[in-house]
Amino acid sequence: MAGKPPLLKRHVAAVVAGNALEFYDFLTFTFFSIHIGQAFFPSANATTSLLATLAAFGAGFITRPIGGLVLGMVGDRVGRRPAMFVSFSLIGFAIVGVALTPTYAMIGVAAPALVVFFRLVQGFALGGEVGPTTAFLIEAPPARQRGFYGSLQGASQYLSSFAAGLVGTILSLVLSAQDFGAWGWRIAFLIGAAAVPFGLMVRRTLPETMHAPAPHAERTSTLVRRHLGDATCGLLMLAHATICTYVILFLPTYAQHTLHMQATNAFIAIMVIGATGAASAALSGIVSDRVGRKPVMMIPTIVLICITVPAFMVLNYLRTEPVLLGVAFVLTAIFAASGNNTIVTTSELMPPRIRSAGMSVIYALAIAIFGGSAQYNVAWLTDFTHDSIAPAYYMTAALVVGLIVMWIVRETAPAKADR
Repeated sequence: MAGKPPLLKRHVAAVVAGNALEFYDFLTFTFFSIHIGQAFFPSANATTSLLATLAAFGAGFITRPIGGLVLGMVGDRVGRRPAMFVSFSLIGFAIVGVALTPTYAMIGVAAPALVVFFRLVQGFALGGEVGPTTAFLIEAPPARQRGFYGSLQGASQYLSSFAAGLVGTILSLVLSAQDFGAWGWRIAFLIGAAAVPFGLMVRRTLPETMHAPAPHAERTSTLVRRHLGDATCGLLMLAHATICTYVILFLPTYAQHTLHMQATNAFIAIMVIGATGAASAALSGIVSDRVGRKPVMMIPTIVLICITVPAFMVLNYLRTEPVLLGVAFVLTAIFAASGNNTIVTTSELMPPRIRSAGMSVIYALAIAIFGGSAQYNVAWLTDFTHDSIAPAYYMTAALVVGLIVMWIVRETAPAKADR
C-alpha cells in the first residue's frame, strides 16, 4: 500500500459493530445453553443435557483453526476487508440455521446433527474473524494509539455479551417460564440475524490496510520460522485468556444450574459482565499505550490469582443476586484489562505480512483447545468432584500459566519497546 488511508470513526464503528454482532451470535448459544439442551439434547438428567449442549458448543471451536488459516490467509493475500466480509456472511447463515432448526421432538436425531453442523460453520467463520479485524484495528491508527484501537477488539466482544444479556433479561421478564424455555431463545438468535444485512453493508465501505510486500521481502516461510517463539508465547497467553473468559461467562449458567438461582438474575449478570468488560478493555488499551502492555497484563493477573477462589467461595456461601453481580463485576473489571492486552500484544508480535493469518491461527488454536473445552470441563469437574468451587481452581491455574508467559514475552507497545 502506498500510504495509510485516513482513519474515520465510521470505519472503526463498522469493524467493532460487525465483530460484536458475530460474537453476539456465538455467545448467545452459551447463555441459552440450558434451554437449547432441553430442545435438542433432551435427557431425564439435567446435567447430562447441559453437558451435551456444552459439547455442541465446543464443536464450534473445532473448525476455528481451519477458518483462522483459510480466512487469515485471505486477509494477508487478498485484503483485510474481503476476509471480514466473508466471515460475517458465513456467521449470518449459521445463526439463522440454529434459530430455525426444529426440536428433537419434531425431527429426532436430525435436530442435534443440524445444530452441530451450524456450530461448525459458526466456528469456521469466527476463526477467520479475529485476525483480520485485529490487524485492521492496529494498522489503521497511528502507532502510539494501537493499544486503544486494538482494545476495541476485546471491547466489542464484551459489548456483544451485554447485548445478549439485555435480550435475555427482557425475554425472561416478558415471557412465561414455559415460553422462555420453549422458544424464547430463538428470538434472541433471530435478533442477531436481523442485524446481519447491516453488518454486510458497513463492512463493504472499509478501507484496506494490508501492506504490499517489498520487492525483496523475506519469504513467508522464513518469517513464520523466525517468529515461532513469539507465536508460542501468544498461544499460551491467549489460552489463559480464553479459559478465564469462558469461566467468567459461565457464571450465569453456573448460577442457575449449580446454585439454583433465577434466570433473570443470571442474565443481569451477563449485562454486568458485558458493560464492565467493554469499559475496562478500552481503558486498559489507553493505559497500555502509555505505560506498556506488560504491566497492564501482569498486575491484574496477580490480583486475580489472589481473589478468584475467595470470590467463588463467597458466592457459594451467600447465593444472592447482589453477590452474583458483585463477583461478575469484580472479576470482569480486573480480567478484561489484562486479557484484552493479550490480544493486542499477540497481534503486535506478528509482522504485518503474516499478521492476519498468524493472529487468526494462534487465536483459533487457543480457543479451540482451551476455550471450547473450558465450560464443559468446569461443569464436569463440578459434578465429578461435588465441589462447587471447581471453576475457580480451574481459572486460577490458567492465570498462573498466563502470568509466567507475560513475564517472558517482550514488550510491544511503541512507547516502551526497544527500537
